Amino acid sequence: MLSKFFDGVDKMVVAKLVLFHTLVIAISNYLVSINFDLLGHPLTAAAFTFPLVIVATDLTVRLIGKTAGRAVVALSYIPAVAVSVAVILWSGAPESVAYRIGFASGSAYLVGTMLDVYVFQWVRERFTAWFYAPALSMIAANFIDTYTFFYVGFANGADEFMAANWDTVALNQSITKLVIGWIVFLPAYGVLLSMIQKKVIVIK
Repeated sequence: MLSKFFDGVDKMVVAKLVLFHTLVIAISNYLVSINFDLLGHPLTAAAFTFPLVIVATDLTVRLIGKTAGRAVVALSYIPAVAVSVAVILWSGAPESVAYRIGFASGSAYLVGTMLDVYVFQWVRERFTAWFYAPALSMIAANFIDTYTFFYVGFANGADEFMAANWDTVALNQSITKLVIGWIVFLPAYGVLLSMIQKKVIVIK
C-alpha cells in the first residue's frame, strides 16, 4: 500500500533508512531504563542517543523527500515497537512494563517524527543553509517526542520514581537531548549529508 509513495526512490535506500530508524529506537529504549543524575538533574542514558532519531528523520526527508519520508516513518512504526518490546523484555522488565514502554515509544516516534517531517520541510523551503532545517525542527520534534514518551510510558506506572518524576525527567531529557543534538549530532549530520550527497541524487 505504501509502495506508491516510493516511485522513483531507490528501495535499498528505503530499507536502510527503516533499519536505521528501528535500531536507534531499540537502543534508546534499552538505555531509558538506566537512570542517573547529571549535576543534580535526573536523566536517563537515552538522552545521549535519541537525538539520532531526529537526525535520521531529517536525513530521510533530505534524501527522498517529504512524501516518501512520511512513508518511511509509517514503515518503521511496527518494527520499532516490536523490537523495543523485545529489547525491554530482554533487559528483564515485566511484560506489562515492556508493552507499555514499547507502545509509548512507538507513539512518541510516530507523533514526533511526523511533526519533524513537516517542520523540517517547511524550514528547508525557506532557508538555503543546510543546518537551519535540522537545528530548528529538532526543537519542536524533541520536546513533543520526549513528553509523549514519558507521559504514556511512566505516568501513574509501576516504577514509583518515574511515576512521580516523569515530567521533571522529560524536561531534563528534552534540554539535554537538544544540547547534545546541536553540539554533537548536528555537525555529524552535516558530514554524513555531504558524504551521501556525493553518492546519491538528492530529491529536492
